[in-house]
Amino acid sequence: MLSHRQKRLWRYVEEGSVLKLKSYLRKHQDLDVNFSQGKRERSPIQLACCLGEDAVLRILLKHGADVLRRDRKGDTALHTAVNRALKHGKTAYVDLVVPLRKSCPEAMDAANSAGVTPQDLLDWRKLTETAKNTSRPSSEKDPEKEWLEKLFGECEDEFTDTFGVYDADDFLPVDDDEEDFGDWADRIRKEYFDRKHAEAQRLAASSSGWKRKKSKEEREQEEKSNKELNERLQKEHEEYLARAAQKEEETRLGKKRRYEEGCAATFNAGSSAGGSKLSYSDIPWPAPQGTVQEMVDVMLHGADRKDVPTFRKILRKQQALWHPDKFAQRCEARLEEKDKQRILDTVTALSQELNRLAHSLKT
Repeated sequence: MLSHRQKRLWRYVEEGSVLKLKSYLRKHQDLDVNFSQGKRERSPIQLACCLGEDAVLRILLKHGADVLRRDRKGDTALHTAVNRALKHGKTAYVDLVVPLRKSCPEAMDAANSAGVTPQDLLDWRKLTETAKNTSRPSSEKDPEKEWLEKLFGECEDEFTDTFGVYDADDFLPVDDDEEDFGDWADRIRKEYFDRKHAEAQRLAASSSGWKRKKSKEEREQEEKSNKELNERLQKEHEEYLARAAQKEEETRLGKKRRYEEGCAATFNAGSSAGGSKLSYSDIPWPAPQGTVQEMVDVMLHGADRKDVPTFRKILRKQQALWHPDKFAQRCEARLEEKDKQRILDTVTALSQELNRLAHSLKT
């Protein structure tokens, strides 16, 4: 049974909330980040690899995440990272595989329940692509082959050398003393009950003798004290709301960036992606765990809806991207059979919502 703190950590990893996760782990340095959750029995570091959250991955590694911890199928975080790199390319390899390999080199030879190691996955893909390309005329230059050779050969040392240059602490400055909403609420609650307790003690003391009427100066001083407390609490609450709004905006921008990168890696590759199959989690959904409306909000985040011509142009681009027929032309042959209908249904629902929004602009 997961503790409340572990559930909260899992939620931050799932949301990709880097700042919240980093701040939370700073405050709870004794929190165990090695636990399992869900049907696949994945650990937080495996979830980060599955979602492509490289900054989250580095934070978890820094706080003692076990790279060799296995899920229900015996896969380690490196199995998950390598599989994602094979589907999404060089960026995923640099962001996920390299830090895991540097942190735990022996994990490359850790076999899962099927006896397959992460190194086997890399070698198998390299040999498969090499065999596929040798059947082509030697005069024909294959960009995919050149990329694979660069990825699995020459550039590995370069990636390893640059690992750690931009650590999470370099680009995620967080105030050690910054309090979240829970801390703020606990402090306010304590101050409130301390005041009530002090007032009860004064009443108990006064009840033992003649009740003295407060002077005008005492009443004015008490009113002034209450007013100052209320003003301070109001100011602190407004500051908290401003910080929360800023973090929410950073989270939204991060989701949109990951969405756009996922679209470029999945859709622009087209048929050159070879035989790699796409499951439901491999589709670059704007909000993988969200509703259709939440997905559309991520797609269109930052677009000024008052500037109708520009907004309509952005909307048309998304309509073309998620049109069911065009999506089927690009990806249907690559969809995992078990997830195919669910993927197509979600694409249709997204397209319908975008069309509804476009129609509302005309009226």
